Amino acid sequence: MDDRTQPSTPTFNAEQLRSDFPILASRSNGKPLAYLDNGATTQKPKAVIDAISAFYGQTNANIHRAVYHLAQEATSQFEDSRRKVQRFINARDPVEIIFTRGTTDSINLVASSFGQKFIGAGDEIVITALEHHSNIVPWQLLCQRVGATLRVVPISDRGEVLLDQLPAMLNQRTRLVSISHLSNSLGTIIDVERVIKLAHDVGAKVLIDGAQWVGHFSTDVQQLDCDFYVFSAHKLFGPTGVGVLFGKRELLEAMPPYQGGGDMIRTVSFEGSTWAELPNKFEAGTPDIAGVIGLGAAVDYVTANIDFEQSSKYEHELLEYATRELSSIPSVRVIGTAQHKAAVLSFVIDSEEGRPGIDPHTLGTLLDIEGVAVRTGHHCCMPVMTQFKLPGTVRASFAFYNTRADVDQFVAGVKKIVSSAQSSVASAASTRPESAHVEVMYAAPAASSPALAAAELESDFALFDDWEQKHEYLLDLGMKLSPMPVTEKSEATRVVGCQSTVHLSARKRPGTSDTLEFVADSDAYIVKGLIALIERVFNGQRSADILAFDTQAFFDRLGLGHHLSMGRRNGLSSIVVRVRKLATLLDAHSSSQKHSSNESSS
Repeated sequence: MDDRTQPSTPTFNAEQLRSDFPILASRSNGKPLAYLDNGATTQKPKAVIDAISAFYGQTNANIHRAVYHLAQEATSQFEDSRRKVQRFINARDPVEIIFTRGTTDSINLVASSFGQKFIGAGDEIVITALEHHSNIVPWQLLCQRVGATLRVVPISDRGEVLLDQLPAMLNQRTRLVSISHLSNSLGTIIDVERVIKLAHDVGAKVLIDGAQWVGHFSTDVQQLDCDFYVFSAHKLFGPTGVGVLFGKRELLEAMPPYQGGGDMIRTVSFEGSTWAELPNKFEAGTPDIAGVIGLGAAVDYVTANIDFEQSSKYEHELLEYATRELSSIPSVRVIGTAQHKAAVLSFVIDSEEGRPGIDPHTLGTLLDIEGVAVRTGHHCCMPVMTQFKLPGTVRASFAFYNTRADVDQFVAGVKKIVSSAQSSVASAASTRPESAHVEVMYAAPAASSPALAAAELESDFALFDDWEQKHEYLLDLGMKLSPMPVTEKSEATRVVGCQSTVHLSARKRPGTSDTLEFVADSDAYIVKGLIALIERVFNGQRSADILAFDTQAFFDRLGLGHHLSMGRRNGLSSIVVRVRKLATLLDAHSSSQKHSSNESSS
């Protein structure tokens, strides 16, 4: 095999393992799929898919409550999965394994239940600036509810947690330290053993968010001596919608229930209720039985096929190769350069003299056309992005089934996109003045009404056979967008709710009473194209006509919704909402003027 196909870790065969994952043999946009979004969710081996299918086809029944054979078999498989997870993370007792809906649900359970029992006014909770939103927001809500204080350990510009500052932040009021084992946004590995010892020294409990860790490294909760450990099945090659909360038995027994309902009670009367023993006390209602059985199958697969010492070494070699190759591309800047780092590569394309920057979403969209799946945006880590003064990054995250061929396809795609963007911007710059030195230029109306302008655009889009052609058309529209001077951009013109930075400035068209003109701009090429569509339809139109136009139906007819992320769709909606709000104000002003004029005439 060519030495560019995979790293040289002895006895580790990624190609052989790939054959266990059906989706990895598929194609995306006519090209081999290079799946590099494992930080968001891992793919599933056939063994997991078969286990879920077999449950629904052969064993489907509710658990714990019925005496017939199917129910007994379903219960047996469900509880077998609990024991598999217990052994996988080396918990002392199966009852210390609580099944939840995911990492987020597990953290919320602890925040609600442990928080209700053990955290009150004046107490403190410590997290780090590296955390996922799911390890920030539940603690904020708890602090607001009980009057506790949230303290945050900062990170360096390399993306490393400044643990030397942690001892000074711990005291007798510290009730809990909640920290990631491995950062989802930067790949930083945190020294959780040190954190646990420091926290325990002041009597605080520790929760470890292991969502990103468990699929890459071995986990031993007894050796760690953590009080809680949480993770999601779908990041361990299992199904979505299932998670795990490990908690030390004595803590779980002392905590009140998280939710009330069936299967978590011992007795119920109108005078009061008593709770079931662990783990049932925290598993109210019918769980995702098939999902838990699928998690058990995932644990079986990993246990039988993966030596974490070998696979983590292989993934690190893959990360080093990808970082080296990607860093050779002009304008690429890697975000997160911690000394101890797992297989996560976050980066941006900066603008430099003679070279345009490329926003993460545009780069991710264009990489999709090349068959490469990466994640773009803030990765549910807005404080991390704030640290680096970025709206987001492009993130490639690797698993043991990725190869150097995947990396080569990824790097080739980035090179192609950077080269193409440089040529396009250079061409546009030759005909378009710098936005900082021009006056506001309001485009003329594209048609006599929004409906006619929309019909023309729909005719154009009908000529395209696929998303790639539509995307190129949008980029071309964005390149031709009337510039918005830098001097016109301010917090007042900023459109809130967009994933990228968007500004929109408007006025009443001179000589009219009810016609809206506006100019808008964005730091994202694809958003420039979407703005151009909105301008084509609404610019120079009467406010009443703007308000009467069904924008959502128009975008559906263009077929854009399927290809835009939720964040991008929300951003597009925010722009439309701003235009409609301006049209509403103008319409109300126009109506008021007409009313005043009529009163004067009478």
